[in-house]
Amino acid sequence: MIQRLFYSILNKTARQIKGDSYQLDSSIPIMAVTGIAFRRLVCLVRSAVRGFPLKKKIFIGNKVELRNRRLIKFGNGVTLGNAVLIDGLSREGVSLGDNVNIGDYTRIEASGTITDIGRGIKIGNNSAISAFSFIGGAGGVSIGNDVIMGQWVSFHPENHNYVSLDLPIRLQGVNRKGIVVGDDCWIGAKVTFLDGAHVGKGCVIAAGAVVRGEIPPYSIAAGVPARVIKSRKGSVSS
Repeated sequence: MIQRLFYSILNKTARQIKGDSYQLDSSIPIMAVTGIAFRRLVCLVRSAVRGFPLKKKIFIGNKVELRNRRLIKFGNGVTLGNAVLIDGLSREGVSLGDNVNIGDYTRIEASGTITDIGRGIKIGNNSAISAFSFIGGAGGVSIGNDVIMGQWVSFHPENHNYVSLDLPIRLQGVNRKGIVVGDDCWIGAKVTFLDGAHVGKGCVIAAGAVVRGEIPPYSIAAGVPARVIKSRKGSVSS
């Protein structure tokens, strides 16, 4: 009876943050659930100590570093894992939508240099990137709603110029197009996005792929460089 009541309270609280469809797995032992709830409470207290309003329910892990915080916008229910670093310095800043989850040890850096600051980074509602990932925002990164990403995913929206043989490459400047990932995509572990990548809505990108150029909506893509191998709508690419 007490266990059912405890689960009911936790589910109700979680749904207020995550939405009506959120439901804890009933097979989780009560002690494990208690530990999870305690750790989440600690993260919530930590965010309050840092000055975040409790009504936003921001969950901040241990050793999180927020640089240029005034340029970082947080939606409700955002979770930042342990040792996450976010630097908002850029023209448009960093925007995290509702229920965004940033995995442990992930770095989000909106600018690569202070001599030519970046455009910025936007991550939509209910999207998540797993541990040990990197998002650079020099040329701009836009990630849609409901995007799930594995570990070690990286975004690099900038290229170095290298035409001249008389100047070091580091002195030849850069060019930028930006990276876009549409809504409702599944990005596998260790996927690398290069500048100019544009992934349409509903795509699946296989683990280890290197994405450049355009991937049409509802495609399944794999390889280096990533190529469409199938459509979720049923047609197979040659």
